Amino acid sequence: MTWLSVNVNKLATLRNSREKNLPDVTKMAAKILDYGAHGITVHPRPDGRHIRLPDVWALHKMILERPQPTKKIEFNIEGFPAPDFLKLIEDVRPDQCTLVPDPPEALTSNAGWDLIGREVELIPTLKKLKSLGVRSSLFVDPATFNDNQAQALERLRPDRIELYTEAYSDHFPQADREKVTARYREVSEIAKKLGIGVNAGHDLNQQNLKFLIQSIPWIDEVSIGHALICEALEQGLETTIRNYLRILS
Repeated sequence: MTWLSVNVNKLATLRNSREKNLPDVTKMAAKILDYGAHGITVHPRPDGRHIRLPDVWALHKMILERPQPTKKIEFNIEGFPAPDFLKLIEDVRPDQCTLVPDPPEALTSNAGWDLIGREVELIPTLKKLKSLGVRSSLFVDPATFNDNQAQALERLRPDRIELYTEAYSDHFPQADREKVTARYREVSEIAKKLGIGVNAGHDLNQQNLKFLIQSIPWIDEVSIGHALICEALEQGLETTIRNYLRILS
């Protein structure tokens, strides 16, 4: 079964709009786990516009102190590998670190890594994560992935890649859905042959998730935040989480 990691950044954005602890991000994340989600994802940014450093530590503590199911609840921290971010990863030691290429001022992650152009800087970062015992994941966009990128991926060998699924989501209601999805599967097959796991995230929702999982059933994990929180406004948080779990099973 593909795991569901819920990105709680949007809960922090709502809280920060009033500068009071409502909603309480840590308590809401605990409820999300109570409802069956397999993990929590955060993307702290230097300006603290959503998740802040105290949130990272509070969530880490909450997850560690919870009774663990058969498979451990996971904490995934994503971000740009600047020195301060890597220091945070070293201090917290999350289960997974998802590296994204967007600069700190970006509104949201909106591109995959240029594995050729950024290979030199990614090599020591991936080595550092391995030495810390933190699973590494690289954001990859199938739309820009080519043979040269595949060769760089083989040299870099992160533990996983995360498919940047905005294009998939945009094309899902269109006539070329299967063609676009086939490209995602091709990249996933390349990773699979290299022994690299596959995650997915960005603009996934209850309408488009099932087709993606059916097309690429070996996806290890999806990270979903924005759409899930929006859907929860109508359906309620527990029902929304349960719906996603049914889709993934």
